[in-house]
Amino acid sequence: MKSRGEALRDYVIRRLLLMIPTFIGITFVTFLLCQFVPGGQIDQIRMQLAGAGGGGAARVSISRNQLEIPDEQLKELKAYYGFDKPFLVAYGEWLGKTARLNFGESFRYNEPVLQVIADRLPVSIYYGVITAIFTFGICIPLGILKAIRHRTWVDNLTSALIFVGYAIPGFALGVVLVNLLAVRYQIFPLGGFQSAGAEAMPLLDRIDDVVWHSVLPLIAYLVSSFAVTTMLMKNALMENMSADYVRTALAKGLSWRRAVFVHALRNSLIPMATSIGSLLGIFLTGSFLIERVFNINGIGLLAFDAIQTRDFPVVMGILVIDSVLLLIGNLVSDLAVAFVDPRVRFE
Repeated sequence: MKSRGEALRDYVIRRLLLMIPTFIGITFVTFLLCQFVPGGQIDQIRMQLAGAGGGGAARVSISRNQLEIPDEQLKELKAYYGFDKPFLVAYGEWLGKTARLNFGESFRYNEPVLQVIADRLPVSIYYGVITAIFTFGICIPLGILKAIRHRTWVDNLTSALIFVGYAIPGFALGVVLVNLLAVRYQIFPLGGFQSAGAEAMPLLDRIDDVVWHSVLPLIAYLVSSFAVTTMLMKNALMENMSADYVRTALAKGLSWRRAVFVHALRNSLIPMATSIGSLLGIFLTGSFLIERVFNINGIGLLAFDAIQTRDFPVVMGILVIDSVLLLIGNLVSDLAVAFVDPRVRFE
């Protein structure tokens, strides 16, 4: 019979090994789509040459609604962008480079993909961390309050406010906030992460500037995430408060406060523990719509622009990081549930 520590070790090893085929499956399908989707770099060069009138060494002619490039130059372009190899060979080479953390060079920025992503990470990490802190720091206590004050005016009022916010898309609220509080009344800045020339400001002024730029985007980020977390906490606590073990504890003389805030609350945190792993996703947290509205150069907007411009190395680089964080996050969530719920066995 294995001890709990040995069973935990074997479980983690199995999960880590299962991540490998899952990661290969995700990247294989996406790499396949990137190879055959129209509008890639070569197609964009065709359009640029056509717009330039076809002058110069590379002559472009329109035949049967297609733009053509001389075969020799087409081969050179395919070799330059890595489209000259069979799919399986190209994927194998990409996978080998990725294992060495070499994601290639961005078509659009002509820089290493890791550098392009690293330039956007601080903004995404900042908004992701702040959003997580506000979401869990407010929603869990609010859910507890709503469960204790069920069907009172506190519960009814907060439910109305929460579901009104849940019904409003974050980017739509962002547009309203920008037009109202930034354009009309000029209380907050129009967008961006910080003001021009903020690098030369004193440290406290620079922090104040970043916070002032963050108010409206954070409201847009948080408005739709409150409902799910709050109601999940409330419903879980109410279910445990009505469970037999709580009634038995009260019948044996245990105080109501201790029965609720010690026994029922601990079991109610089990559903919340399933979302702990998603905190790893703060590195790539972002909504391209909200980032577009507020002109925030985060990962979400980078991924959206990369898909639009067919910057496949950046697309694959973001996918790799996102996939790894998702797989590790799922494992962390399972371990968190096992830590909170002693009934879980690693068999």
